[in-house]
Amino acid sequence: MRPWSEIPHLSLRNPLFLASGTWGFGETLPPRVISAAGALVTKGVSLNPRTGNPPPRLSETPCGLINSIGLENPGLSTFRERILPRLLSHGPPVVVNILGESEEEFLDLVRGLAESGVAGFEVNISCPNVKKGGIAFAGDPEGVFRLVRRLREEWKGFLAVKLSPVGPVLEVARAAEEAGASALTCANTYPALSVDLSRGRPRFHQGGLSGPAIKPLTLRLVYELSRKVKVPLIASGGIITGRDAYEYFLCGARAFQVGTATLIDPEAPLRILSELDAFLKSDFSHG
Repeated sequence: MRPWSEIPHLSLRNPLFLASGTWGFGETLPPRVISAAGALVTKGVSLNPRTGNPPPRLSETPCGLINSIGLENPGLSTFRERILPRLLSHGPPVVVNILGESEEEFLDLVRGLAESGVAGFEVNISCPNVKKGGIAFAGDPEGVFRLVRRLREEWKGFLAVKLSPVGPVLEVARAAEEAGASALTCANTYPALSVDLSRGRPRFHQGGLSGPAIKPLTLRLVYELSRKVKVPLIASGGIITGRDAYEYFLCGARAFQVGTATLIDPEAPLRILSELDAFLKSDFSHG
């Protein structure tokens, strides 16, 4: 049995998810690449439109990329009416990454999309919980448990929780599992900073680090979590080749997400799937 067939509430023809953010809402990738994915995880959607952060939003680092987009998105109404129909037309299941500043906002998003044809939701718990003084949901296992339990009462389909790689990760993972999450995405970007010296005076840029630089860190996280939780893990972090994806499988992942690689090569998902297939065929032939 192929690992991705074991993910509850989601039917996948292959294990590659397009990760939230880097492919936008499909504007930057060839349609054939989008259609070839196992599932599509949308750019984060909030209840109301968000303009995001002022530039600079991106800075390159050795083997990585720091982004501080600021969760820019058009909001629920525009997404549902103008963007989602186009995404659904590509064929793969559409998983909506949702973000909110309170439990109620997350619930309103699920309610607003429940009858829209989406396959499920990925919950971005790195957002601050305004009602608890701005602490990120990812730093509060009890808050994550309560949020996921309420979402599960509202939605019976696929429900993934996107973990932060910092903070009480194991406690949060266990809380999400106990509350009824279908899967855990492991993991979001790592807090990072770069210094630009090209303008005469130092300019600091803070954001989330992604790309090959974080792969060893996230591999370890997947390996550790796979031994502590039973819910399937969807790996996300520095996957550029099929070998990268295969290593995540060996560490306990059941599927994986490709993000920064598509900024380097828009057709990277096709190549990664082809390379991974060779590893899997070899693995199964020896199994």
